[in-house]
Amino acid sequence: MNLMDTKPVTAADYASDQEVRWCPGCGDYAILKVVKNVLAEIARPRDEVVFVSGIGCAARFPYYLSTYGFHTIHGRAAAVATGVKLANPGLDVWVIGGDGDFMSIGGNHTLHALRRNVDLNMLLFNNAIYGLTKGQSSPTSPIGTRSPTTPNGSVEQPVNALAFALGAGAKFVARGADTLQTHLPTVLKRAHENKGASFVEILQNCIVYADGAFGAINDRSESHNATIRLEHGQPMIFGKEEDKGLVWNEKAQEFRAVALADTPEQQLAVHDETNIQRAFALARLEQPDFPVALGVLYASDAPEYAHARGFTAKRKPFDREALKSLL
Repeated sequence: MNLMDTKPVTAADYASDQEVRWCPGCGDYAILKVVKNVLAEIARPRDEVVFVSGIGCAARFPYYLSTYGFHTIHGRAAAVATGVKLANPGLDVWVIGGDGDFMSIGGNHTLHALRRNVDLNMLLFNNAIYGLTKGQSSPTSPIGTRSPTTPNGSVEQPVNALAFALGAGAKFVARGADTLQTHLPTVLKRAHENKGASFVEILQNCIVYADGAFGAINDRSESHNATIRLEHGQPMIFGKEEDKGLVWNEKAQEFRAVALADTPEQQLAVHDETNIQRAFALARLEQPDFPVALGVLYASDAPEYAHARGFTAKRKPFDREALKSLL
């Protein structure tokens, strides 16, 4: 039921009556705060918003938001969300999943939601570990990760989630971090504006099983040196003192990090979020040799699935006055 049209919309309007329960210090708290603030800015009626999750710590999201929600089974959130969207294309559908949910158990469903360009806002909470099931290594765990399943250290090459999404044909690919509370909202709002599958990786700290997995990226005092904040049409400059930048090597199809003191600004690469070759290169930038790319790496217009397949909104608007009379 939605009565928000009678008063200003705030983040509190999207909070459910359920006690929020994650481990103290978990990055999920920070992400939940950002999501509620973004929903308030969008101001979509709560009865037109749906959150779909799988299994894992992040999967508790639907309980903590005063919207419609489905807590599904492991890895199947994207499939269920696709069904929700096709049954009622008028709904605003968000999909929440961890690195196990999206990249392992549900990797197949993630791939098809992206290649079909279903109009979903897909948020990958990447903490590089299986948190709910007590710290096993996940598809995104770095080489050397010690865990109950890899006691001598993982020897597997981790999945690069954004390169996976680009390879699957995603038309909107972005990255944020849980602690960057002024940057992450801009990323989520851009994802919401996109008509089609929006894939956002959120680098998130698991304080219990993978504390510090992303190093300085999640450290607000150091993140400017460890990351580059992408803006379409702007030179690629980074560093706390904005004294470093990226240069594009066209022949090698790769970036090179430089000091601005040694490089004229006109030689710096300018971010073009429509360039998929550069998006792949940005997705692969890693510490310590390069800054990790945050923001929108790639955005390209394409027909979203429900429209392309001829699905139309079948749901009739609620008669809110009639609903109020039931109170």
